Amino acid sequence: MNKVAIVETIMTSFAKRTCIREGGCVPKRYLWTDAFAVCSFLELYRQTGLERYREDALLLVDQVHHVLGRHRSDDSRSGWISGLDDREAEMHPTIGGLRIGKALNERKENDPQDERLEWEQDGQYFHYLTKWMHALNIVTEVTEDPKYNRWALELAKTAYEKFTYLTPYGARRMFWKMSIDLSYPLVSSMGQHDALDGYITYLALQKTAERYGNFSGELDISPQIEGLYQMASSMGMDTTDPLGLGGLLSDACILAQLDIVENSESTSNMLFSILDHAWQGIGYFLAEETVKYPAQYRLAFRELGLSIGLHAVKIIKHLLDEHKLAVANEKLLRSLLGTLGEYSALQEYIEAFWLDDENQKSNTWIEHLDINAVMLATSLMPDGYLRIEWGEGS
Repeated sequence: MNKVAIVETIMTSFAKRTCIREGGCVPKRYLWTDAFAVCSFLELYRQTGLERYREDALLLVDQVHHVLGRHRSDDSRSGWISGLDDREAEMHPTIGGLRIGKALNERKENDPQDERLEWEQDGQYFHYLTKWMHALNIVTEVTEDPKYNRWALELAKTAYEKFTYLTPYGARRMFWKMSIDLSYPLVSSMGQHDALDGYITYLALQKTAERYGNFSGELDISPQIEGLYQMASSMGMDTTDPLGLGGLLSDACILAQLDIVENSESTSNMLFSILDHAWQGIGYFLAEETVKYPAQYRLAFRELGLSIGLHAVKIIKHLLDEHKLAVANEKLLRSLLGTLGEYSALQEYIEAFWLDDENQKSNTWIEHLDINAVMLATSLMPDGYLRIEWGEGS
């Protein structure tokens, strides 16, 4: 079975299992998974030309907004998180942010924090919101409908306003997790790569906005981009987490596709730094030898995040070869990309491991079935997630 057929099987099962089209069942939405799923459906549409996959992507977007943009069924509150009435909220479905989609309701403001339980409790994550912004931006690129980019921009402004704050010393910082209505922090620490991911995502939103006429007035996110850049510049990138490493490589891929790299020494240096930290981190990750563990001791979605990122290395190299990426340190960048390219066998190993039927019988696969399956689909056909332009020659 070829990769397209495998991904079709995975995504069709996901759509049925989480009730994207099925009547008579309760939709099961989770923001991170759904962001990657939108991109995978659109890539299936590009690969097959079948309109139903485009429809699945748009149905999923609508469903996410109507489920995760509204208060939970077990909450005393009801309606849209934004507080807007139905008519206004339909026009601005992301302006209040979007819930994570965790199984348990959020921790109340004055309740003591249980670190283990917090992972299962709802709220809003900045790094999930940026994934959804990215997915909405890709929808605009495919459909040429600017409203999805506009919704992404509105979400970008809200997320920045509610998640970031100034310290008494004048430095800007960011909360890792906020309450459902964005009124108080649930986890006050700052995610290591949240600002970097936000900076690059916002740059991509801005580029699309300029093409589709959304870059003006209240939708201008230039101040937010500057703030995120300052925060990102003050944070270290070191990590051995495979999902974090994959995120670095994916962010580098998006940055490399933006026109600003060749005209900005600081951005060019950032691209090299991201790739260099990813290369070092992969070495440390492999030294831990967790990839040799049996399936029940591994988390597929985290490893598949790295696999997706390793696909990004090929895209960046292609941009260099096609002269669509110009940098001052091209020789060093080519050398680094060549070194990273040697990990292509790791990407193939991760995909093959999690495609194996026996490994998919493990508890860790079954307990996280939806996110595992969608991340596998994305790794098998990564362009839907990693490409930021869908026009001719992109």
